[in-house]
Amino acid sequence: MVNSELTGAVYGIGGYLVTVEADMSNGLPCLDMVGFLGSEVKEASHRVRVAIKNSGFTLPPMRYTINLSPASIRKQGSGFDLAMAVCLLRCIGAIPEKGEDDKKRIIIGELGLKGDVRGVNVVLPIIIAAVKEGVTECIIPAENVKEAGCVEGINVIGVSSLEDTIAYLRDGVIPKAIKSNVSDTKDDSSEDVKNNNIKKIEILRHKCHDFEDIVGQDTAKRAAEIAAAGFHNLLLSGPPGTGKSMIASALCGILPPMSREEMLDTSTVYSVAGLLTEKEYFITERPFLNPHHTITPVALVGGGSCPSPGIISLANHGVLFLDEFPEFKRPTLDLLRQPIEEGEITINRKNGNYRYPCDIMLVAAMNPCPCGYYPDRKRCRCTDTDISRYRKQVSGPLMDRIDICVSVSNNKYEELSKAGKREKSEKIRKRICEARKIQQKRNGKDCFNARIDAKDIMRICVLSSEAKELTEKVYNEKQMSMRGLHRMMRVARTIADLAGSDLIEKEHMLEAAGYRGILSK
Repeated sequence: MVNSELTGAVYGIGGYLVTVEADMSNGLPCLDMVGFLGSEVKEASHRVRVAIKNSGFTLPPMRYTINLSPASIRKQGSGFDLAMAVCLLRCIGAIPEKGEDDKKRIIIGELGLKGDVRGVNVVLPIIIAAVKEGVTECIIPAENVKEAGCVEGINVIGVSSLEDTIAYLRDGVIPKAIKSNVSDTKDDSSEDVKNNNIKKIEILRHKCHDFEDIVGQDTAKRAAEIAAAGFHNLLLSGPPGTGKSMIASALCGILPPMSREEMLDTSTVYSVAGLLTEKEYFITERPFLNPHHTITPVALVGGGSCPSPGIISLANHGVLFLDEFPEFKRPTLDLLRQPIEEGEITINRKNGNYRYPCDIMLVAAMNPCPCGYYPDRKRCRCTDTDISRYRKQVSGPLMDRIDICVSVSNNKYEELSKAGKREKSEKIRKRICEARKIQQKRNGKDCFNARIDAKDIMRICVLSSEAKELTEKVYNEKQMSMRGLHRMMRVARTIADLAGSDLIEKEHMLEAAGYRGILSK
């Protein structure tokens, strides 16, 4: 009789269910495995046999066949081991065969030779897919229990050995060290998630400055507030030492909190990338990633022979900060054009297409020229050719996708010595959160103004008569592209939201047009 169990795998960023079938028959003793398997899956036959032996059971000298379906998708990873072992143990009677009343269950885990169950990387997307398919229980490695517990609507059983798994399936004994977790409420499924008390992933640990620490630069700070409120792309241009990087790093302190859907979405990317651990298992704060300008295209957007997410996907629902913007190689920067527009990146391979989310807020900082001091001709020694070549490192189509461009200049001494309190990030964030609520009510959940569809622009971005006249004038004089016009209107919508205005007034559009500058040409 054929015995089967459900397990899972990932394709791109999405999980899917895999059915493991095992059959025992007469013939020469062997263990055959089929189902379009990668090398690490084929090696499981040795791990599974030895793990079963060292757990106190012996496979009779028979012919065993294991099939993993669907056979049309290549299986990779070591998470199928535990399900294979359970199927074989059912074949020899060590575990009773499944009855009609058995729960719809998924089994995930890698086996060591001693029979220990080891954690795997892609548990979160598999569990999310399993819940959608009506699975009510999962048996997973103890290391992955907290990660799986963040998904609602499934009972999580953590095991540390094959013996624990057998005891649970045969006798219903839940391992004492591991608590089962039923997440069937609308509340967060983990106390750590409820209390927002989860350790940050190492890659997210970032020194976040307070806007109170930034002296002067009121225009740049205002631009950063607008960008954070609407999730707009931002470019800061100015001489070295003017605070561009400091303003960018302070952004993470004023961004609105993540919704639960955004947390799960981003955590799924980190699970696929292998960056979640037993202690650091859920993303609750918006990522802030700052790659070096020597980064390779594959590291930035993802890829490889076995595709994996890149930095742009790890920054999903957060900030990707590119300092020294023109120092990046132009072909590398141009790879950002489509992902910025669509919010996802597609990696094409001969065996299929892999899609990864990358709904990011791009923040870039650059000097006005190679030496950094243009237009101060007393300090700048760059020729017009040098400046032109430097700026051409960033293509026009990419610049057209940047919503807000602001110049950051040196402070005068009077501003440095000026007394008085500066606004804290906490106060700015409150205004941003209020604007965010307005956007959610009008645009729909998790839809920032920067993500308004082109077909909805005129409906959502309602202009006053004076604002219409100004928009027409700016559009014609600057010879703007349609994309540039839409981005300017989205920024104006955010400015109006911060002001609590239903209509986009002339002053809102005037400020938005000022942030476009020459980028809209």
